[in-house]
Amino acid sequence: MEKKIAIRDAYGEALRDLGKKNDSIVVLEADVGGSSKSILFGKEFPERYFNVGISEFNMVSMSTGFASQGMIPFVNTFAVFMTTRGIDPIQTLIAYDEMNVKLAGTYAGLSDSYDGASHQAITDIAFIRSIPNMTIVSVCDAVETRKAVEAVAAYEGPVYLRLSRAPAPVIFDDSYDFQIGKGVTLREGRDVTLVATGTILHKALEAAELLAQEGIEAEVLNIHTVKPIDENILVQAA
Repeated sequence: MEKKIAIRDAYGEALRDLGKKNDSIVVLEADVGGSSKSILFGKEFPERYFNVGISEFNMVSMSTGFASQGMIPFVNTFAVFMTTRGIDPIQTLIAYDEMNVKLAGTYAGLSDSYDGASHQAITDIAFIRSIPNMTIVSVCDAVETRKAVEAVAAYEGPVYLRLSRAPAPVIFDDSYDFQIGKGVTLREGRDVTLVATGTILHKALEAAELLAQEGIEAEVLNIHTVKPIDENILVQAA
């Protein structure tokens, strides 16, 4: 049986561990710390943890103040609320001035199926991708999540980190070399290329197995960084 780990759990643990190594990390959340697992950071570092309540607009705005003083804020709420209620300050305060803010949109896509359409984020990538100066990282499993948190913290500039709720199959191991902006070839193939991002990646790998049974060799690419996208790996595949 394949191993599955919830990405939100991996994120919370990675954020807590990052806080132990970097005193500049501060965490803001909109009363969903138990859901996003940012509460793991809050229990360890209460003096650097700010629950602003259900006030996404204010939370995103506050993060720019921390960033202006040299802190590295990780901002947490459901992806659908981050990219709707928080979109104004994301565009006008964070992206416009290229503030060093990390926006962690949890429960992305249809992963929050239990709470209905109001909590499902199917337009968040489109919203953020259209805004200049924004980087988008969409992780596929627990290992990539932990690696991405480290990379995003070290990256200078605004990042939208897209996180899922549900348990996801573990694809990578600790030797995985994660680099922002660099796509990864998971399977070689000469007939067709399947390109995936986020937790749907394991479905692309399953599809490649089914195609192989039909004599079709499918290449599978992991495009974890949606923006800036790795043009070179796509051109080579074409």
